[in-house]
Amino acid sequence: MSPWPVPERSKTPRVPDGERSSLESWLEYHRATLLIKCAGLTGEQLVTRSCPPSPLSLLGLVRHMAEVESWFHVFAGDPRDRLFCSDDRPDADFEDVDPRRADQDLAIYQASVERSRAAVTGRSLDDLIPEPPNKPTSLRWVYQHMIEEYARHNGHADLLRERIDGVTGS
Repeated sequence: MSPWPVPERSKTPRVPDGERSSLESWLEYHRATLLIKCAGLTGEQLVTRSCPPSPLSLLGLVRHMAEVESWFHVFAGDPRDRLFCSDDRPDADFEDVDPRRADQDLAIYQASVERSRAAVTGRSLDDLIPEPPNKPTSLRWVYQHMIEEYARHNGHADLLRERIDGVTGS
């Protein structure tokens, strides 16, 4: 496995063209930030744990976010994916990391993000997740939740990266 590449990351507009543009640009910024935190690292470095007993690692964060992206997939009629986790192993996204599968896990993450983008194309921010009907959730809420989720985990990624090789910032 070669070190992970550095993705491009666009600046967020200070005067966005509207709410949707603002939400999309911040989400894309945070998606790229997570991958920037992983860039240049080997599989072994990507599975470095934060501190016992936590299973937190950069690769675990990437795997976790691949699953969390499925909040968007439901807008295309797809079920929320369980790519790594199961009822028996609810934290497998963090616990079952393997440096030999890091490139495969990156590809799974990237495919999940692409499915997310496709699932919401042409959708209104007011559209609701079809299920469950007793818990209406709008696309707007999903965007906001995903930005919050990425921002929180990017903070974890900052600390993990600094622990691995001392790199800070970005």
